[in-house]
Amino acid sequence: MDKVKSPKKPLIYYCMIALLILLLLNTFVFPAVMKSQVTEVDYGTFLARVEKGEVTKAEIDEHEIAFLAQNDEGKDSIYITGRMDDPGLVEKLYAADVQFTQVIPQENSPLTSFLLTWILPIAMFSLLGLLFSRMLQKKMGGGANAMTFSQNKAKVYVAAQTGKTFADVAGQDEAKEALGEIVDFLHSPDKYKSVGALMPKGALLVGPPGTGKTLLAKAVAGEANVPFFSISGSEFIEMFVGMGAARVRDLFKQAQEKAPCIVFIDEIDTIGKKRDSGQFSSNDEREQTLNQLLTEMDGFDSSKGVVILAATNRPDTLDKALLRPGRFDRRIPVELPDLKGREAILRVHAGNIVTDGHIDYNAVARATAGASGAELANIVNEAALHAVREGRPQVVQNDFDEAVEVVIAGYQRKGAVISPKEKQIVAYHEIGHALVAAKQTDSAPVHKITIVPRTSGALGYTMQLEEGETNLMSKEEAFNKIVTFTGGRSAEELIFGTFTSGASNDIEQATRIARAMVTRLGMSREFDMMALETLSNQYLGGDASLACSPETAARIDGEVLSIIKSAHEKAVGILKENMEKLHELAAYLLEKETISGEEFMEILNGSTVNLKK
Repeated sequence: MDKVKSPKKPLIYYCMIALLILLLLNTFVFPAVMKSQVTEVDYGTFLARVEKGEVTKAEIDEHEIAFLAQNDEGKDSIYITGRMDDPGLVEKLYAADVQFTQVIPQENSPLTSFLLTWILPIAMFSLLGLLFSRMLQKKMGGGANAMTFSQNKAKVYVAAQTGKTFADVAGQDEAKEALGEIVDFLHSPDKYKSVGALMPKGALLVGPPGTGKTLLAKAVAGEANVPFFSISGSEFIEMFVGMGAARVRDLFKQAQEKAPCIVFIDEIDTIGKKRDSGQFSSNDEREQTLNQLLTEMDGFDSSKGVVILAATNRPDTLDKALLRPGRFDRRIPVELPDLKGREAILRVHAGNIVTDGHIDYNAVARATAGASGAELANIVNEAALHAVREGRPQVVQNDFDEAVEVVIAGYQRKGAVISPKEKQIVAYHEIGHALVAAKQTDSAPVHKITIVPRTSGALGYTMQLEEGETNLMSKEEAFNKIVTFTGGRSAEELIFGTFTSGASNDIEQATRIARAMVTRLGMSREFDMMALETLSNQYLGGDASLACSPETAARIDGEVLSIIKSAHEKAVGILKENMEKLHELAAYLLEKETISGEEFMEILNGSTVNLKK
């Protein structure tokens, strides 16, 4: 059955518009029309026309006299004149045989006067107040219930509405296990009570953006099959002081009434940031909301089945009182997935698209090291879009490979015009990277080399794929990464005797690794294992700040420069030893524009190609 569509604007709008139109007509239009049909004359003219017998009817009012007489065209017209103190007027009207009457003032009944004097104005002002209040609500973004400030804005879900279960979440086995215990407690609380175990009041989901914290919370709702309150931390804070605290009280009141249930607060760092240490606070409303949240978490009994879930990617900014035992007892990391997890996530999302059944998900997972679940979902979607653009009814391996490159470097700039000289420089640059990487032991194998420009600004790139998942990086591996980054610039120097701006990103990456080796990884002979840098906001890219004197900072710069120079010299040495292969591979890349890692290794290991083929 179709729902009846509500009008775009409430009926009150049309009523107010009609009332305004009537008021304007009554004030300006109707009096003007009536005035154009009545002629005003002086009292002497009125008496003269009475004596001549031209007046047929007259109506005497308290202040004026209206009479009917013929005009110059012989037609009856209405005339008015001011009333004078004339005692003989009645005799004159009798003598001229004029029909006349005195207007009797009509008084309204007390009920009518009360309605017109009090009820009607109050009703009109009430309607106007309602109209303006609704307009104000929309301006403030509160919608139909904006004036019900103390009511929480949590959305209530049950399993059928969220549509998510733990089967929809991949790559987060540890987090699912920890949350699965909470779901089990909600289903079978007596099993835990018999042992004397208490369920944690709150669980904090911590991890980088896009790792599936909100998805996990929805999956908990689907598994638990209990009322599920979902609200963002920003929805507690509004322009009215004290409303955030009132909403917290109302939220917990409703949660206790519907226990067992789950309350999920997304982005809790919005209201849970550290409080100022005794100084004047610039945001008293936020602190009041936080204080009320702390009080409510102390005040309810977790044995009743009310569990608080919260998510954040800035745990270091949360107030310590919020994290102590008895409030958020359990901290559940939701980290970036490993190789196995990425492969599982790809398979989950690939279940929603049509593939040819021969997708190497392991290869795609190895090519997306460090990708979050959201990014992997985007890669799967990009692969499906690429298949549609190519006119294929199914997604094939090539679509996934192109999707990975789109996420890493952007779309191909097929219309980009690059001069032959620049194209040659880019070819030698990329082969320099690949050749240096291939000639080192602690380096990932080359997977693909291309000089096709991308929308990210890259004129070409060299892709390396690790053969397996690594969690530790040795000093040699870190140094060899820097050597590989310097390989492109080194090839330009050797072949063309100069260098271009194409190595800007390589320089940035090499400097970042070299500085980390010195300041955080303890891979410097001069500073040994001394920590010289602190890292904050680890889940949001990490903000590094030096924790040393200016003199030490200068020595750090010298040590970083020394590492980069050594890597640069090593790269130049490798390329000089393989100059013939450098020319051969660069010529082949210029011809093909894109070559695979297998083609590259075949030529490097001795096979000679015929470019005329």
